[in-house]
Amino acid sequence: MKHHQYNPNFKFVKEPVDFNKYTDRSLLQYCLGATMYMPGTKDFAQAIIDKKYPGLTSMVMCFEDACKEEDVPAAEINSIHVLDTLAECEKNGTLKYEDIPLIFFRVRSVEQFKHFAAMLEPRHIRYLCGFNFPKFNSLTSAPYMEHLVELNAKFGEIIYGMPIIEDARVAFKESRAQELMAIKQECDKHKDLILNIRVGGTDFSSCFGVRRGINYTIYDVMTVRDCLMDILNFFTRNNDYTVSGPVWEYFRVNKRMKFCDLPKVDIQDTLLKRSPVVNDAVDGLMRELILDQANGFMGKTCIHPTHLNFINGMLAVTQDEYNDAYQILHTSGGVIKGSKGMNEIKPHTNWATKISMRAEAYGVIESEKSYLELFGV
Repeated sequence: MKHHQYNPNFKFVKEPVDFNKYTDRSLLQYCLGATMYMPGTKDFAQAIIDKKYPGLTSMVMCFEDACKEEDVPAAEINSIHVLDTLAECEKNGTLKYEDIPLIFFRVRSVEQFKHFAAMLEPRHIRYLCGFNFPKFNSLTSAPYMEHLVELNAKFGEIIYGMPIIEDARVAFKESRAQELMAIKQECDKHKDLILNIRVGGTDFSSCFGVRRGINYTIYDVMTVRDCLMDILNFFTRNNDYTVSGPVWEYFRVNKRMKFCDLPKVDIQDTLLKRSPVVNDAVDGLMRELILDQANGFMGKTCIHPTHLNFINGMLAVTQDEYNDAYQILHTSGGVIKGSKGMNEIKPHTNWATKISMRAEAYGVIESEKSYLELFGV
């Protein structure tokens, strides 16, 4: 896999790197970007074979929210079929391994996780990057992780876990800190198996009977914002984990979206001033992405393929950011003049490390004015 294959003619200052499930975790955790969810009942193998979505680099087949309970057995059978098809196509040469996205399965419960895992065979594991664990809390975290450890031992290959923090035990303030401490303690025991922490913005919103509108970001919903900020407080200290931003629920995209007629704009300034760029659904997504990054999220849950280019595109690093990060990481200490301000070496080191990893995963572009060109085909 390699990011931005939807725009192969774009000229990067520094090209993004190739990656797959065997890439070192220290980099791979930054590569997830737009992780697209779909029902486990959907036979997605042909879309992968046909490269229908060239911007798709990581995906989740869901047995939980996107799947009716009565459809779970059919979803399990279909998911095994998808893995079988990919294995057969790679074997006969009709599909290259580097063209297969990172594939995860979002299980429904600990019991269903065990049931589906029992259906897996050794030939499947090469194509399985890991599992998403919903409603991950102080009660469910240990059983999920214990079985994940067993699967890694059984198959002798890396299979990652991605906890989803999203239930009322974290949403409600009186139990939140205790829950987050318990969750983090469990994750820390198995840190090498935790690829990413995910959050459920929609589930948190449900706890308070709210839903953000198309002209708002999740940060405008104060009760949910507080949940998200506390999760970041616990999990992003010293870059301990990457935490993906919550899903953006809206899409309204023309079949053909070309940006050659759009003005050269400072995209952050334009979006934050709410000047129109593409349309309200896409502009809202990009506005929230800016705030995601400002607050420390890395990547975003995605429910529609038209979001892929925007989420992954906005993770590309500008040359000014990259130069500052390089300077910080290659200077022993003190304060030095940077591209647009002062770089304080020690305080800015964690930021510089993130920027360096993002540059590896998503590439370096000339400036913020290059984003719209990168989004286009």
